[in-house]
Amino acid sequence: MEKSLFNITGMACSACSARVEKTVSNLDGVREVTVNLLTNSMTVVFDAKTVSVLHIVQRVEDAGYSAAPKTTEPRKEAMPEDTSQKETRHMKNRLIISILFSVPLFYISMGEMLGWPFPAFLSGMENAGVRAFTLLLLTLPILAVNRSYYQNGFESLWKRSPNMNSLIAIGSGTAFVYGIYAVYRILSGYGHGDMAAVHSFSMNLYFESAGVILTLITLGKFFEASAKSRTSDTIKKLMKLAPHTATVLHGESETEIPTHALSIGDIIIVKAGEAVPVDGVIISGYASIDEAAITGESLPVEKSDGDQATGGTVAKSGYFKMEATAVGEDTALAKIIRLVESATSSKAPIAKLADKISGIFVPVVITVALIVFAVWMMLGSGLEFSLTAAISVLVISCPCALGLATPTAIMVGTGKGASLGILFKSAEELETLHGVQTVVLDKTGTVTEGKPAIIDIIPYGAGKEELLCIAASLENLSGHPLAQPIVAEAEAAGIRLKEVTDYKLIPGQGITGVSEEKLYLAGNRNLMDASGIHFNLEGADYFASGKTPLYFARETELLGVITMADTIKPTSPAAVCELTRMGLEVIMLTGDNRATAETIRKQAGLSNVIAEVLPEDKERVIRGLQEEGKKVVMVGDGINDAPALARADVGIAIGAGTDIAIESADVVLMKSDLLDVVTAFRLSQAVMRNIRQNLFGAFLYNIIAIPIAAGLFYAVFGWLLNPMIAAAAMSFSSVSVVANALRLRVFTPKPVM
Repeated sequence: MEKSLFNITGMACSACSARVEKTVSNLDGVREVTVNLLTNSMTVVFDAKTVSVLHIVQRVEDAGYSAAPKTTEPRKEAMPEDTSQKETRHMKNRLIISILFSVPLFYISMGEMLGWPFPAFLSGMENAGVRAFTLLLLTLPILAVNRSYYQNGFESLWKRSPNMNSLIAIGSGTAFVYGIYAVYRILSGYGHGDMAAVHSFSMNLYFESAGVILTLITLGKFFEASAKSRTSDTIKKLMKLAPHTATVLHGESETEIPTHALSIGDIIIVKAGEAVPVDGVIISGYASIDEAAITGESLPVEKSDGDQATGGTVAKSGYFKMEATAVGEDTALAKIIRLVESATSSKAPIAKLADKISGIFVPVVITVALIVFAVWMMLGSGLEFSLTAAISVLVISCPCALGLATPTAIMVGTGKGASLGILFKSAEELETLHGVQTVVLDKTGTVTEGKPAIIDIIPYGAGKEELLCIAASLENLSGHPLAQPIVAEAEAAGIRLKEVTDYKLIPGQGITGVSEEKLYLAGNRNLMDASGIHFNLEGADYFASGKTPLYFARETELLGVITMADTIKPTSPAAVCELTRMGLEVIMLTGDNRATAETIRKQAGLSNVIAEVLPEDKERVIRGLQEEGKKVVMVGDGINDAPALARADVGIAIGAGTDIAIESADVVLMKSDLLDVVTAFRLSQAVMRNIRQNLFGAFLYNIIAIPIAAGLFYAVFGWLLNPMIAAAAMSFSSVSVVANALRLRVFTPKPVM
C-alpha cells in the first residue's frame, strides 16, 4: 500500500470535500481517503498495482475539482509562499472591489426610501429607468470580480455535485436575472404609459440583493481565510526554525553553503546566536542551547562533546563543531513537521457525522428552496415575496460551518500540542484520548529516570573517600551502566583514581583488578561468597527497598557497599496524582522484581502495579485490560514497549525513548515528562469540547435559520429575511466557527497542585 498527499482546488464547503472523498473512495484499489477542507488537501492510501496517482487525479477532475500530488522534495532555501496567505490576499482584493461598488449600489437602492440625501437625477418615478440602469451597471463589476462563485457553482450543479457555490450562484443569479426582467418591465411601462408597473418594479429590482449578497459572502470568506491562515501558525513557525545556510568546515577553511546541500558526515560550525542547521553530534566545543521550539522546554540545555544537537534549536552561548547525522527530510524537525501536517490533515471519527450530512445537505436545500417558492406562489403571496423567501433559504443554508467545525479545531489543537512538545500523529487520537479509562505506565525511563544513581555509600573496612576511590578505579575500566555514576561521583569529589592492572571480568558476578600489588574485587554477593569474603551487614536487605548493592573488597576484607537505584522522576508523583484526580485508573507495568516495583509504586503514589512481566507479555496485559471493556493508554519508551504501544487504544511514547517506540506510538512526548501526559489529556478534552461547540452551533444555526428564511414565522411574527441579511448570517456562522477554534491557541496547561 502507498500513501500520497494531494492538493485539491475548487472545494467550497463540506459538501465538496464529502463529494471528493466519496468519488475517490469508489476507485478500485483505494483503501482510505481523507479530505481536509481547511487545508484543501487529500490523503489517499491505495494499492499502486491497481490504481495510479493519475487515475486518482482524473477521478477528482471528473467530479468538478482540480487535484495535483504534493511534492515531497526537501525544502530549499526559501520557503514557498503559504497558500493560505495567497488566498487571504486574493480575497482582500476581491472584497475591496466589491465594497467599492456595493456601497453606492446599496445607497441608491435604499437611500431615497430611508430619507437619505439623494441626487435629483435619480429620484422620482420619472427617473426610475435611469436609477435601474445605474444599479445594473454597479452590480456588473461585483458579479465579475466574484465570478468564481458562478463558475464553480454551476459547474458543480451540472456535474450533479452541488455545493455552497451552487447555492450562492442560484440565489444571487436568480436575483440578478429578476433585476434585468424588472428593468425591461420598467422600460415597457414607460413605453405603454403604465406608471403603476414602473412604480412596482422600481421598488423590487433585486440588484442590491444580487451584489450585496456576494460582497457579504466575500467579506465572510476574507475573515475565514484570515483566521484559517492563523490556524497553521505552528507549522509555519516550525518551518522557519531551520536556517537557510550552514557553515561547513573543509580542512582549515570555513564555507557557507545552503542547508539543503548538507550531507551526513559534514563538519558544521555553530556560533553563539546561530540556529543549529541539522541534527548532529557535537565533536568539540560547548554551548548553551535553547530547545524550546522543539521540546517545549523553557530553560536552555548545556551541551558539550558527545551530546546530540537538534536542527532548529538555537545556540544561546558558546561555540562548537558538530558532525551531521541527519539531513533534509530525516531531521527531527522535518519529522515533527510531517507529524503535525499528518495530524491536521487527518479526520476524527466525530467529523464523519458532519460529512454524511453535508453530502446530502445542498441538494436538500435546493429542493427546500423550490418547495418554499412553490408554496408561497400557490398561497398567492406574489412573485417578489416568493422569490425573496426562496433566495434567502438558498443563501442562508450554506454548509461551510459544518465543514469547518472539525478541521479548524483539530489544526489549532494539534499545532498547540506541537508547541508544547506533544505530537499527535492523527486526529483520531485526539478524540480517543478523552474517552480513555485506564493509563498504563512503563516504569524504566517513564516513571523513573531510566538510569542508575548512587543512593548510599556505606563504608565497612575503609573510609568513605577510600571506598569511593577504590570503587571508581575499578569501575572506570568497566562499561557496565552501574559503573558510570560511581566514576562520575568520584570525579565530582575530586578524587584521584588509582592505576589498576590485571583487570578481569567474571560473568554474572563482577570484576577484579590489582592495584599497589593488592587484589581488589567489585561485584554482587555471589562474587564475595565465591571469593571467601564473609561478612554480616545487619538489616541490609537492599533488594527489598528497591536498591541494587555493589560490594567492594580488598583481598579477603570487605571495604564497603555502594547501593544503586533507578530514581523516580521529580514530576512523576504529581502526574500520577493528577491523572487519578481526573478519574483515570493508573497502573505501572514493569519487568522488574516485585520489591523494586513496590518501592517505585509507593514513591509515585500509584495504587496498582504489575511486576515481573516479560517484554513479550506487556502486549498481553494491555489486551487483557481491553477485553475487560476498558479503553487503554500505554505510556512507554523502550523497544520492549513497542508491541504494547501498538496494541493500546492510544500509545504515548516518551520522546527520549527509542525510534521503534516512537514509531509504534500515536502520541509523542518530546520532553519525557509524565506531566505532559496530563497536558495531552486536557488538550484532547479542550479540542473535543471545541468541536462539539462548533458542530452544535452549526446545526443550531441551520435549524433556526432555514425556517425563518422560508417565511414559516411570517404569519405569526412577520419575520421574513432579506437575502442580504441571510448572506450576512451565513458568513457570520462560518467565521464564528473558525474564531471559536482559534481560542485553542491560548490553551495553557493548568499548574498541577
